[in-house]
Amino acid sequence: MNETVIVQAQELHDLIQDKLEKAGLKSSHANSVAEHLVFADANGIHSHGAVRVDYYAERIAKGGVNLDPKITFEKTGPSSGIVHGENGVGQFVALKGLDYAMDMAKESGVAIVGIKHMSHSGALSYYVKRAAQKDLIGICMCQSDPMVVPFGGTENYFGTNPIAIGAPRKHGEPVVFDMATTVQAWGKILDARSKNREIPDTWAVNAKGQPTTNPHDVHGLLPISGPKGFGLMMMVDILSGMLLGLPFGKHVSSMYTDLTKGRDLGQIYILIDPERFTDLETFKKSIETMVDELHAIPAAEGFRQVYYPGEINQLNFEEYMNEGIPIEKNIYEYLKSDIVHFDKYGGSNAFAEKE
Repeated sequence: MNETVIVQAQELHDLIQDKLEKAGLKSSHANSVAEHLVFADANGIHSHGAVRVDYYAERIAKGGVNLDPKITFEKTGPSSGIVHGENGVGQFVALKGLDYAMDMAKESGVAIVGIKHMSHSGALSYYVKRAAQKDLIGICMCQSDPMVVPFGGTENYFGTNPIAIGAPRKHGEPVVFDMATTVQAWGKILDARSKNREIPDTWAVNAKGQPTTNPHDVHGLLPISGPKGFGLMMMVDILSGMLLGLPFGKHVSSMYTDLTKGRDLGQIYILIDPERFTDLETFKKSIETMVDELHAIPAAEGFRQVYYPGEINQLNFEEYMNEGIPIEKNIYEYLKSDIVHFDKYGGSNAFAEKE
């Protein structure tokens, strides 16, 4: 198993930003990505943190990310709009889209804003938490490339197609729930590879459709809760892809096949201003009461306490931002180096394996 080192948040941010700038990204865009990846690692979501930098840097260096996108907002109605991202780096484009959506939600009470033609945007919890910090309820969904065996099938069709929801509360940080519609996100497999760690046999199947514990042997991921997760991932694809006139299902571009081209991915925000439906302070106090009542429930055997969904991530964030973030040593050494790979991922299949 690989060694882990503790890295202070600012150092990790600076290393990531520097690597992305070496690959060719603008400073402001690289800063957005670095902030996002540090957020993910600090939340314990290592699948969407620094482990992604190597791949991002290669795609940037090869021209698969537009280094100077002219991001525009097309207002399509009083509460709706489309952000045209021109295949800029995902986190920067997604933040621009979120700003438009938050302004519209404050003005109209609700906003539905889609983002067309963007690169991979990372952990969706980052965006809904920012919305909730502005006293908005945030819902975010995005499509991803096909790597999931549909319920009852033998070939990959949908992506992990995550969904996140965040809501403000009176005293603590927002309640944020973020999940892939697979048993685990692809990034969790990637994280297990980086640590040379086995995965549970319920996460994925090999090329023969058999459960596997080897992260290097993954051929298809599995939907969460069988047909229920399968149905949810289909709906996410419809809302974040098809609704925006983008490729869907098995037609979504691969993360690794051709790193010289933009990915043309879609993402959608649905933001709600609680003040248009109830008293804001009462709403936030009610969430605070719910959290307190959940904490008061006696823990079952083998559990420390009842945590609300996403609470462990928040506890990780508070600890790691103060005491340092655990990062795999090989990733840390890569970040400190002058290396920008140019042939590590390109031409690979959906699971970053050379074909």
